[in-house]
Amino acid sequence: MSDLTKQPADEETAAAEEAAADTPQPAADATQPAADATQPAAVDPRLLVREQGFAGYLNDFKRRVRGGELGSLPVVIGLIVIAVVFQLKNSSFLSADSLANIGVYTSGLGIMAVGIVFVLLLGEIDLSVGSVAGVGAAVWAVLSVTHGVNDWLAVLIAVVAGVAIGALHGFFFAKIGVPAFVVTLAGFLGWSGLQIWMMGQEGSINTPSGSVVENLTGYYFEDKAAAYGLALVAVLAYAASQLLDSKRRKTAALPSRPMSEILLRTGVVAVLSFAVAYVLNEPEGARGLPLALVLFLAVLVIADFVVRRTSYGRQIFAVGGNAEAARRAGINVNKIRISVFAISGMLAAFGGLFIASLSGGATKNLGSGNTLMNVIAAAVIGGTSLFGGRGKIWSALLGMLVIQSIQQGLNLLGMASEIQYMITGAVLLAAVVIDSVSRRTQKTAGRT
Repeated sequence: MSDLTKQPADEETAAAEEAAADTPQPAADATQPAADATQPAAVDPRLLVREQGFAGYLNDFKRRVRGGELGSLPVVIGLIVIAVVFQLKNSSFLSADSLANIGVYTSGLGIMAVGIVFVLLLGEIDLSVGSVAGVGAAVWAVLSVTHGVNDWLAVLIAVVAGVAIGALHGFFFAKIGVPAFVVTLAGFLGWSGLQIWMMGQEGSINTPSGSVVENLTGYYFEDKAAAYGLALVAVLAYAASQLLDSKRRKTAALPSRPMSEILLRTGVVAVLSFAVAYVLNEPEGARGLPLALVLFLAVLVIADFVVRRTSYGRQIFAVGGNAEAARRAGINVNKIRISVFAISGMLAAFGGLFIASLSGGATKNLGSGNTLMNVIAAAVIGGTSLFGGRGKIWSALLGMLVIQSIQQGLNLLGMASEIQYMITGAVLLAAVVIDSVSRRTQKTAGRT
């Protein structure tokens, strides 16, 4: 069922029903009267938006703003403002080296933020991601460096350890009934202790030169074809997804985007993609395309596909929107909860390897400090609701871009770290306020 055909007031129940669409349903009661076939079906005026041209989009935009459906608009505007302000203050902000640093430093925490987005979609929180990242890095370092285990195998074991830790959190939450806040807070403390114990007396293990983990953030594709090729692939994939979506909607006899809109959207994506590729490649001193950014984008694409294009993803939204309605629709709520926390643990451990790569090795303090704050802040600032059932995977990218852009800009201006903390905290508070006001506005407009 298309989202445009649902009545907003029944959004949560509709999500649960859609997620359970493949579940066998009992046969209809023959004694119930049939629906009146002569009665005209109600038409949602939002379905006519694309048929009204530019005026229809303008009216729809006004309706969404009045109804509190802001989406990613605030964070996109914020990114533009940040870029303009820091570029005016320091012309190096949008340089190749600066953008590469933003991409690399965004990747590790951004991957962890993707896992947090999954958890927030359930309306829960995971406070253990920092310590799980530390354990993942410690497992890799001890196995690969200390005991000589194959580097790739050590990385795989570290990620699997994150999956097991996350699933354990999910088990206590879903099966035993312990609140996720308490479970993950206990995990934060317990796994931090395990991390310190694993690192031993020295407390740190340096990353070997040329190792898999070192290359996560240290390798750049210097061939210009890599950046431009990735930009081309991104544009073609986006255009293909738009065309396939339009074809599916036409097959279902639903209004679809006209070709002019598809071309316009694809053109915007093309301009942005090739502009970034140009900056990473062409200016003097440019290092090329960072491997870390490629891996981060791959995680985003895969996670976005899972959330938006699979029944499992629809079930996550259904459970986060209304767990009881999801249960009555035939969804295994416990399985969804355990698997989501397992995903969070997996991505936390994987992100921990990126942090180890950036810091030059695994330490007993890896994942501590402001790691947890930045990861959760990125998901929330990017537009994922703290109240569950609403958000996008790409929130992790947008939120991390905001945080890292602020940090990069303040570093270029020579600002102290405490100023960065205060500004990031203010941005996080603003994001939560916008989310709360948006939900209140939607309730007033009768849209939730």
